Amino acid sequence: MTHTTPETPAPALVSRRAAEVAAALFTGALGATVVVGAREYGVGWDSAGPQPGAFPFYLGLIIVAASLANLVRGVLAGAGGAFVDRDQARQVLAFFGPIVAFVVLTVTLGLYVGAALYLFGVMLVQGKYRWWIALLVSMGVSVFFFVVLERWFQVPLLKGPLEAALGIY
Repeated sequence: MTHTTPETPAPALVSRRAAEVAAALFTGALGATVVVGAREYGVGWDSAGPQPGAFPFYLGLIIVAASLANLVRGVLAGAGGAFVDRDQARQVLAFFGPIVAFVVLTVTLGLYVGAALYLFGVMLVQGKYRWWIALLVSMGVSVFFFVVLERWFQVPLLKGPLEAALGIY
C-alpha cells in the first residue's frame, strides 16, 4: 500500500488525458444520438418554415463538432497529470455509493423502506450516530413523508413488498 505525504501526491487512478478522451467520446455520442433522433422529425424546411427536427439536428452537429475538437485536443495536447487519485476516488465513492444503494433499494423495496434504510446506513456509517438514534430518525422520516405525501396530499409513490404485505397501497 502506498502512503502519501503532502510532498508526494497520490498515484493517479485516472489520468487527465483519459478523462478528457472519455468525456469527448461521451458528449460526441450524445450529440450523434441527437442528430440521428432529429432526422426522424425532419431537418429541412417546408412551407411553414423549419421542420421540427431542424434545431435539435444542428445543435447535435455543434455538440459533435465540439466533442471532436475536445477529443483532438485531449489526445494531442498531452494533458498530463492526475484527473483523480485514489483518495479523491474514495471520497467520490463515499458520496455516490450510498446514492446508488438508495436507488437500488428504492426500486426493489419501495421509496419509504429504501429511504429508511438509506438514512439509517448513512447516519450510522458516515454520521457516526448511535444505532438507535439512526433507527428512530430514519423510521420517523419515512413515516412522516408517508403521512404527508400519501395521506394528506394523496400523492401515491413507489411502494414495495413490505407495503404490499401490510396492505398499504
